[in-house]
Amino acid sequence: MTLSEELAWRGFVNQTTFADITDLDKETRTFYWGVDPSADSMTIGHLAPAMMIRHFINHGHKAILLAGGATGLIGDPDGKKQERDLKSLDEIAANVRGIVAQYQNVFAGQQFEIVDNIDWFKDMGYLQFLREVGKHMSMTQLLDREFIKTRIGEGGEGISYAEFSYALIQGYDFLHLYREKGATLQVAGADQWGNSIAGVSLIRKLESAEAHVFTTPLIINKATGVKFGKSESGAVWLDPAKTSPYKFYQFWLNTDDETAKDLIKIYTMLDKPAVDDIIAKHEAVPSQRILQRSLAQEVTRLVHGQERLDSVERVTSVLFSGGTVAALEPADWEALAGEIPVVNEQTIINALVEARLASSNGEARRLIQGGAISINGQKITEDSTITATSLVKKGKNAFVLVQR
Repeated sequence: MTLSEELAWRGFVNQTTFADITDLDKETRTFYWGVDPSADSMTIGHLAPAMMIRHFINHGHKAILLAGGATGLIGDPDGKKQERDLKSLDEIAANVRGIVAQYQNVFAGQQFEIVDNIDWFKDMGYLQFLREVGKHMSMTQLLDREFIKTRIGEGGEGISYAEFSYALIQGYDFLHLYREKGATLQVAGADQWGNSIAGVSLIRKLESAEAHVFTTPLIINKATGVKFGKSESGAVWLDPAKTSPYKFYQFWLNTDDETAKDLIKIYTMLDKPAVDDIIAKHEAVPSQRILQRSLAQEVTRLVHGQERLDSVERVTSVLFSGGTVAALEPADWEALAGEIPVVNEQTIINALVEARLASSNGEARRLIQGGAISINGQKITEDSTITATSLVKKGKNAFVLVQR
């Protein structure tokens, strides 16, 4: 496939300044993509354009990955109903380090350059910025943006001059990277269209040159209509300290069929024949969830590596698919301890009550006598003291880990 065909098939095409996206096939370009360091980790919402960028790189385009040390000082107001709280310089610096580390992980093995926009903003004075940037940005263009209208309209929360000016800062990023790195394309998520166009305008006015923007749609969960990247417990992060590899894997495993058919194109590098084969096998036996399992394996491997993928699959097998506890390795027990209730060595009855799998000793005793309790996969019929680290299961999907 050409790049334009790849982008169209995978569902990456949204707004663009190109009259025809086949222009991407005619010449290689230097392009950039940036992440605002509002946190020290990206979410799977960021991962979608990151996957698109991997295809750009594979087709010969040169990638610049920007960590927004300067834009993070203000925070992107687009889509926000209220003014952001300013973060400290130390927090922003730590967030930038986290984003950079994830760039290096997600794009491992590919060619790219990392930049931080604080490097070109830190010595720029206010008057210089107004002369070089502000003089060439139309107030009308800024006021026409929908979120600005909402913030300053009747009943709106208002907007500070700093957040109102955010688009100028991002626009200058594009101008600077055009001048210094030859960047002629910015790629972004759909919500960055307005900010990106600011850079195209500056390059046209100040350099009499052509530059372009290519955005990818925001991913929407077809079952809920909600912006993808959120779970019931909040955002799904790439950082394993924020979203454990187990929860990360389960998130993909639990997507509905129609959503998963889209996501496997967006979030994996599997080609069309491989994707078509997986979907066909899934539709032949939907109960086996071949599609979701393939999706979960590919994305977890990319973000967390093969070793952690193997671990979460062993844990998942033991919890839900009849896998044997004997197959678990020490790291798997640690993963289990982060996901289910944990109690110290004691009797089965006490463990069930402490983990709130039974409301009383009497109920726990009745569960045991009724064959509803198993230890390490073996049903038990009477109480005893658990003397080794063990997995206690109630019914089909309630667990407690008893540690020795």
